[in-house]
Amino acid sequence: MNVQVLIDSIVRQVTVLIAQLATSGGVRAPLAHVANQVFLDLANELETQGVSRKVSADMFGMALRAYIRKVRRLSESESHQGRTLWQAVLEFIKGEQLASRERILERFRLDGALEVSAVLHDLSESGLVFCSGVGRRAVYRAATDDELGQLAQLYKDDAGGEELAWVLVYRHGPITAAELAQHLRRDETQTASLIDKLSASGRVQVSASGLLTARDFVIPLGAEIGWEASVFDHVQAVVQTICQRLQQNSLAASDADVVGGSTYSFDIWPGHPLEAEVKSQLNDFRKRASELRQRVEAHNQAHGVQHEYQQVVHYAGQCLLERGPLEQEFETEQGE
Repeated sequence: MNVQVLIDSIVRQVTVLIAQLATSGGVRAPLAHVANQVFLDLANELETQGVSRKVSADMFGMALRAYIRKVRRLSESESHQGRTLWQAVLEFIKGEQLASRERILERFRLDGALEVSAVLHDLSESGLVFCSGVGRRAVYRAATDDELGQLAQLYKDDAGGEELAWVLVYRHGPITAAELAQHLRRDETQTASLIDKLSASGRVQVSASGLLTARDFVIPLGAEIGWEASVFDHVQAVVQTICQRLQQNSLAASDADVVGGSTYSFDIWPGHPLEAEVKSQLNDFRKRASELRQRVEAHNQAHGVQHEYQQVVHYAGQCLLERGPLEQEFETEQGE
Protein backbone atom coordinates (compact mmCIF):
# COMPACT_ATOMS: atom_id res chain seq x y z
CA MET A 1 0.00 0.00 0.00
CA ASN A 2 3.02 2.33 -0.23
CA VAL A 3 1.75 3.69 -3.57
CA GLN A 4 -1.64 4.45 -2.02
CA VAL A 5 0.02 6.35 0.84
CA LEU A 6 2.12 8.26 -1.70
CA ILE A 7 -0.97 9.16 -3.76
CA ASP A 8 -2.84 10.36 -0.67
CA SER A 9 0.12 12.49 0.44
CA ILE A 10 0.52 14.08 -3.01
CA VAL A 11 -3.22 14.82 -3.18
CA ARG A 12 -2.97 16.65 0.15
CA GLN A 13 -0.06 18.75 -1.13
CA VAL A 14 -1.84 19.59 -4.38
CA THR A 15 -4.94 20.51 -2.35
CA VAL A 16 -2.86 23.02 -0.38
CA LEU A 17 -1.64 24.55 -3.65
CA ILE A 18 -5.16 24.75 -5.08
CA ALA A 19 -6.44 26.43 -1.90
CA GLN A 20 -3.65 29.01 -2.07
CA LEU A 21 -4.36 29.74 -5.75
CA ALA A 22 -8.12 29.93 -5.13
CA THR A 23 -7.67 32.69 -2.52
CA SER A 24 -4.66 34.56 -3.90
CA GLY A 25 -4.96 38.33 -4.04
CA GLY A 26 -8.21 38.31 -2.07
CA VAL A 27 -10.08 36.61 -4.92
CA ARG A 28 -12.23 33.53 -4.22
CA ALA A 29 -12.06 31.38 -7.34
CA PRO A 30 -14.99 28.99 -7.93
CA LEU A 31 -14.19 25.38 -7.04
CA ALA A 32 -17.53 23.70 -7.68
CA HIS A 33 -16.17 22.04 -10.83
CA VAL A 34 -12.89 20.77 -9.38
CA ALA A 35 -14.03 17.30 -8.28
CA ASN A 36 -15.63 16.59 -11.66
CA GLN A 37 -12.62 17.98 -13.49
CA VAL A 38 -10.23 15.78 -11.50
CA PHE A 39 -12.38 12.70 -12.17
CA LEU A 40 -12.56 13.38 -15.91
CA ASP A 41 -8.85 14.18 -16.22
CA LEU A 42 -7.94 11.02 -14.31
CA ALA A 43 -10.26 8.93 -16.47
CA ASN A 44 -8.79 10.37 -19.67
CA GLU A 45 -5.22 9.90 -18.47
CA LEU A 46 -5.87 6.28 -17.44
CA GLU A 47 -7.22 5.64 -20.93
CA THR A 48 -4.11 7.26 -22.41
CA GLN A 49 -1.99 4.93 -20.26
CA GLY A 50 -3.76 1.97 -21.87
CA VAL A 51 -6.01 1.08 -18.94
CA SER A 52 -9.36 -0.34 -20.07
CA ARG A 53 -12.59 1.34 -19.00
CA LYS A 54 -13.58 -1.75 -17.05
CA VAL A 55 -10.39 -1.61 -14.98
CA SER A 56 -10.66 2.18 -14.59
CA ALA A 57 -14.22 1.83 -13.31
CA ASP A 58 -13.02 -0.71 -10.76
CA MET A 59 -10.21 1.64 -9.67
CA PHE A 60 -12.85 4.30 -8.95
CA GLY A 61 -15.05 1.75 -7.17
CA MET A 62 -17.82 2.13 -9.74
CA ALA A 63 -19.84 -0.17 -11.95
CA LEU A 64 -18.77 -0.01 -15.58
CA ARG A 65 -22.12 1.34 -16.81
CA ALA A 66 -22.18 4.09 -14.16
CA TYR A 67 -18.57 4.97 -14.94
CA ILE A 68 -19.24 5.33 -18.66
CA ARG A 69 -22.35 7.47 -18.01
CA LYS A 70 -20.40 9.80 -15.71
CA VAL A 71 -17.51 10.19 -18.16
CA ARG A 72 -19.94 10.94 -21.00
CA ARG A 73 -21.94 13.43 -18.92
CA LEU A 74 -18.86 15.32 -17.72
CA SER A 75 -17.30 15.32 -21.18
CA GLU A 76 -20.40 17.00 -22.57
CA SER A 77 -20.43 19.73 -19.89
CA GLU A 78 -16.77 20.21 -18.99
CA SER A 79 -16.65 23.71 -20.49
CA HIS A 80 -19.39 24.96 -18.14
CA GLN A 81 -17.98 25.69 -14.73
CA GLY A 82 -20.29 25.91 -11.73
CA ARG A 83 -21.11 29.17 -9.99
CA THR A 84 -20.56 29.36 -6.26
CA LEU A 85 -22.81 30.90 -3.63
CA TRP A 86 -20.01 33.42 -3.06
CA GLN A 87 -20.20 34.54 -6.71
CA ALA A 88 -24.00 34.53 -6.77
CA VAL A 89 -24.32 36.74 -3.68
CA LEU A 90 -21.76 39.22 -5.00
CA GLU A 91 -23.48 39.44 -8.39
CA PHE A 92 -26.86 39.91 -6.68
CA ILE A 93 -25.53 42.79 -4.56
CA LYS A 94 -24.01 44.40 -7.66
CA GLY A 95 -27.35 44.17 -9.43
CA GLU A 96 -29.28 45.64 -6.49
CA GLN A 97 -26.79 48.48 -5.92
CA LEU A 98 -28.03 48.66 -2.31
CA ALA A 99 -29.22 45.39 -0.81
CA SER A 100 -30.45 44.91 2.74
CA ARG A 101 -29.38 41.87 4.73
CA GLU A 102 -33.02 40.75 4.93
CA ARG A 103 -33.37 41.00 1.16
CA ILE A 104 -30.22 38.94 0.60
CA LEU A 105 -31.19 36.27 3.12
CA GLU A 106 -34.63 36.00 1.51
CA ARG A 107 -33.16 35.73 -1.99
CA PHE A 108 -30.83 32.90 -0.93
CA ARG A 109 -33.07 31.29 1.72
CA LEU A 110 -32.61 27.83 0.19
CA ASP A 111 -28.85 28.05 0.79
CA GLY A 112 -29.20 28.58 4.54
CA ALA A 113 -28.86 31.72 6.66
CA LEU A 114 -25.56 30.63 8.22
CA GLU A 115 -23.95 29.95 4.85
CA VAL A 116 -25.15 33.25 3.36
CA SER A 117 -24.04 35.19 6.46
CA ALA A 118 -20.57 33.63 6.19
CA VAL A 119 -20.35 34.69 2.54
CA LEU A 120 -21.42 38.25 3.38
CA HIS A 121 -18.79 38.43 6.10
CA ASP A 122 -16.08 37.18 3.72
CA LEU A 123 -17.12 39.60 0.97
CA SER A 124 -16.93 42.47 3.44
CA GLU A 125 -13.56 41.34 4.79
CA SER A 126 -12.23 41.03 1.24
CA GLY A 127 -13.20 44.61 0.44
CA LEU A 128 -15.46 43.59 -2.43
CA VAL A 129 -18.56 44.72 -0.58
CA PHE A 130 -19.15 47.62 1.82
CA CYS A 131 -21.53 47.19 4.76
CA SER A 132 -23.45 49.86 6.66
CA GLY A 133 -25.39 49.06 9.81
CA VAL A 134 -25.62 45.85 11.83
CA GLY A 135 -27.84 42.81 12.11
CA ARG A 136 -30.80 42.40 9.78
CA ARG A 137 -30.85 46.17 9.18
CA ALA A 138 -27.41 46.04 7.57
CA VAL A 139 -27.18 47.30 3.99
CA TYR A 140 -24.57 46.12 1.45
CA ARG A 141 -23.10 47.84 -1.59
CA ALA A 142 -20.63 46.33 -4.05
CA ALA A 143 -17.37 48.23 -4.42
CA THR A 144 -16.95 50.10 -7.70
CA ASP A 145 -14.26 49.41 -10.28
CA ASP A 146 -12.44 52.57 -9.28
CA GLU A 147 -12.42 51.43 -5.66
CA LEU A 148 -11.11 47.98 -6.42
CA GLY A 149 -9.05 48.46 -9.53
CA GLN A 150 -8.16 45.16 -11.12
CA LEU A 151 -9.57 43.07 -8.25
CA ALA A 152 -13.06 44.53 -8.70
CA GLN A 153 -13.39 42.90 -12.11
CA LEU A 154 -13.44 39.45 -10.44
CA TYR A 155 -12.60 36.81 -13.05
CA LYS A 156 -13.15 39.23 -15.94
CA ASP A 157 -9.68 40.72 -15.69
CA ASP A 158 -7.56 39.08 -18.36
CA ALA A 159 -4.20 40.13 -16.92
CA GLY A 160 -1.90 37.18 -17.43
CA GLY A 161 -4.23 35.52 -19.95
CA GLU A 162 -1.82 36.01 -22.85
CA GLU A 163 1.09 34.57 -20.88
CA LEU A 164 -0.92 31.53 -19.85
CA ALA A 165 -1.94 30.88 -23.46
CA TRP A 166 1.68 31.39 -24.51
CA VAL A 167 3.07 28.76 -22.11
CA LEU A 168 0.34 26.29 -23.07
CA VAL A 169 1.28 26.63 -26.74
CA TYR A 170 4.98 26.35 -25.88
CA ARG A 171 4.58 23.20 -23.79
CA HIS A 172 1.79 21.47 -25.75
CA GLY A 173 2.50 22.67 -29.30
CA PRO A 174 2.03 22.08 -32.13
CA ILE A 175 -1.55 22.60 -30.99
CA THR A 176 -4.78 23.64 -32.69
CA ALA A 177 -6.83 26.68 -31.70
CA ALA A 178 -9.63 24.36 -30.57
CA GLU A 179 -7.26 22.42 -28.30
CA LEU A 180 -5.91 25.66 -26.83
CA ALA A 181 -9.46 26.84 -26.16
CA GLN A 182 -10.14 23.60 -24.30
CA HIS A 183 -7.02 24.05 -22.15
CA LEU A 184 -7.97 27.65 -21.38
CA ARG A 185 -11.67 26.86 -20.76
CA ARG A 186 -12.59 29.66 -23.18
CA ASP A 187 -14.76 29.87 -26.25
CA GLU A 188 -13.28 30.05 -29.75
CA THR A 189 -13.83 33.79 -30.12
CA GLN A 190 -11.92 34.63 -26.92
CA THR A 191 -9.16 32.20 -27.86
CA ALA A 192 -8.86 33.64 -31.38
CA SER A 193 -8.36 37.10 -29.88
CA LEU A 194 -5.54 35.82 -27.69
CA ILE A 195 -3.92 34.03 -30.63
CA ASP A 196 -4.02 37.23 -32.70
CA LYS A 197 -2.24 39.16 -29.94
CA LEU A 198 0.38 36.46 -29.41
CA SER A 199 0.97 36.11 -33.14
CA ALA A 200 1.27 39.87 -33.66
CA SER A 201 3.91 40.08 -30.91
CA GLY A 202 5.85 37.15 -32.35
CA ARG A 203 5.43 34.99 -29.27
CA VAL A 204 3.34 32.38 -31.10
CA GLN A 205 3.67 31.21 -34.70
CA VAL A 206 0.68 30.04 -36.74
CA SER A 207 1.42 27.56 -39.56
CA ALA A 208 -0.40 27.43 -42.89
CA SER A 209 -2.46 24.53 -41.54
CA GLY A 210 -3.44 26.55 -38.45
CA LEU A 211 -1.20 24.76 -35.93
CA LEU A 212 0.20 26.91 -33.13
CA THR A 213 3.81 26.73 -31.93
CA ALA A 214 6.09 28.88 -29.78
CA ARG A 215 9.88 28.95 -30.05
CA ASP A 216 10.41 30.05 -26.47
CA PHE A 217 8.68 31.14 -23.28
CA VAL A 218 10.14 33.66 -20.85
CA ILE A 219 8.54 35.59 -17.99
CA PRO A 220 10.96 38.28 -16.75
CA LEU A 221 11.99 37.92 -13.11
CA GLY A 222 9.82 40.14 -10.92
CA ALA A 223 7.09 40.62 -13.55
CA GLU A 224 3.73 41.50 -11.97
CA ILE A 225 1.76 39.95 -14.84
CA GLY A 226 2.09 36.35 -15.95
CA TRP A 227 2.67 34.63 -12.61
CA GLU A 228 -0.11 32.15 -13.46
CA ALA A 229 1.88 30.94 -16.46
CA SER A 230 5.02 30.62 -14.35
CA VAL A 231 3.19 28.56 -11.73
CA PHE A 232 1.85 26.23 -14.40
CA ASP A 233 5.31 25.86 -15.94
CA HIS A 234 6.89 25.07 -12.56
CA VAL A 235 4.29 22.44 -11.69
CA GLN A 236 4.39 20.83 -15.13
CA ALA A 237 8.20 20.60 -15.03
CA VAL A 238 8.09 18.80 -11.69
CA VAL A 239 5.29 16.45 -12.80
CA GLN A 240 6.98 15.58 -16.09
CA THR A 241 10.26 14.85 -14.31
CA ILE A 242 8.61 12.56 -11.76
CA CYS A 243 6.62 10.76 -14.46
CA GLN A 244 9.78 10.09 -16.46
CA ARG A 245 11.48 8.74 -13.36
CA LEU A 246 8.54 6.40 -12.78
CA GLN A 247 9.04 5.18 -16.33
CA GLN A 248 12.81 4.88 -15.81
CA ASN A 249 12.94 1.34 -17.19
CA SER A 250 11.81 2.63 -20.58
CA LEU A 251 14.56 5.24 -20.74
CA ALA A 252 17.78 4.63 -22.59
CA ALA A 253 20.80 3.91 -20.42
CA SER A 254 22.36 7.18 -21.58
CA ASP A 255 19.39 9.10 -20.16
CA ALA A 256 19.56 7.56 -16.68
CA ASP A 257 21.85 10.29 -15.33
CA VAL A 258 20.11 13.25 -16.98
CA VAL A 259 16.50 12.64 -15.92
CA GLY A 260 15.49 13.06 -12.29
CA GLY A 261 15.49 15.45 -9.38
CA SER A 262 17.16 16.00 -6.03
CA THR A 263 16.00 17.83 -2.93
CA TYR A 264 18.42 19.26 -0.37
CA SER A 265 17.65 20.96 2.95
CA PHE A 266 20.09 23.14 4.89
CA ASP A 267 19.62 24.10 8.55
CA ILE A 268 20.97 27.62 9.00
CA TRP A 269 20.24 30.73 11.05
CA PRO A 270 21.14 34.45 11.07
CA GLY A 271 24.89 34.71 11.46
CA HIS A 272 25.61 31.19 10.25
CA PRO A 273 28.92 31.24 8.32
CA LEU A 274 27.29 29.58 5.28
CA GLU A 275 23.95 31.45 5.37
CA ALA A 276 24.69 33.68 2.38
CA GLU A 277 26.08 30.82 0.28
CA VAL A 278 23.06 28.60 0.96
CA LYS A 279 20.49 31.31 0.25
CA SER A 280 22.20 32.45 -2.96
CA GLN A 281 21.85 29.07 -4.69
CA LEU A 282 18.64 30.01 -6.52
CA ASN A 283 20.10 33.28 -7.77
CA ASP A 284 23.30 31.51 -8.83
CA PHE A 285 21.30 28.90 -10.74
CA ARG A 286 19.31 31.60 -12.54
CA LYS A 287 22.50 33.37 -13.64
CA ARG A 288 24.17 30.18 -14.89
CA ALA A 289 21.02 28.91 -16.66
CA SER A 290 20.33 32.29 -18.32
CA GLU A 291 23.90 32.52 -19.63
CA LEU A 292 23.77 28.93 -20.91
CA ARG A 293 20.40 29.51 -22.58
CA GLN A 294 21.77 32.56 -24.39
CA ARG A 295 24.68 30.51 -25.75
CA VAL A 296 22.36 27.69 -26.86
CA GLU A 297 20.01 30.14 -28.60
CA ALA A 298 22.93 31.86 -30.34
CA HIS A 299 24.18 28.53 -31.68
CA ASN A 300 20.68 27.48 -32.82
CA GLN A 301 20.10 30.76 -34.61
CA ALA A 302 23.42 30.44 -36.39
CA HIS A 303 23.11 26.78 -37.38
CA GLY A 304 19.35 26.12 -37.24
CA VAL A 305 17.40 23.56 -35.22
CA GLN A 306 17.29 19.97 -36.41
CA HIS A 307 13.95 18.47 -37.41
CA GLU A 308 14.02 16.14 -34.40
CA TYR A 309 15.52 17.36 -31.15
CA GLN A 310 15.32 16.99 -27.36
CA GLN A 311 14.06 19.74 -25.08
CA VAL A 312 15.83 19.61 -21.72
CA VAL A 313 13.62 21.11 -19.00
CA HIS A 314 15.54 22.10 -15.88
CA TYR A 315 13.65 23.42 -12.87
CA ALA A 316 15.01 24.82 -9.61
CA GLY A 317 12.94 25.95 -6.66
CA GLN A 318 13.80 27.26 -3.22
CA CYS A 319 11.73 28.13 -0.16
CA LEU A 320 12.38 29.13 3.45
CA LEU A 321 10.67 27.19 6.25
CA GLU A 322 10.75 28.57 9.78
CA ARG A 323 11.62 25.86 12.29
CA GLY A 324 11.55 26.03 16.10
CA PRO A 325 13.86 24.49 18.68
CA LEU A 326 12.53 20.95 18.42
CA GLU A 327 14.54 19.51 21.31
CA GLN A 328 13.40 22.22 23.72
CA GLU A 329 9.78 21.82 22.64
CA PHE A 330 10.01 18.07 23.14
CA GLU A 331 11.49 18.50 26.62
CA THR A 332 8.73 20.98 27.53
CA GLU A 333 6.01 18.56 26.38
CA GLN A 334 7.60 15.76 28.36
CA GLY A 335 7.69 17.91 31.50
CA GLU A 336 4.03 18.96 31.33
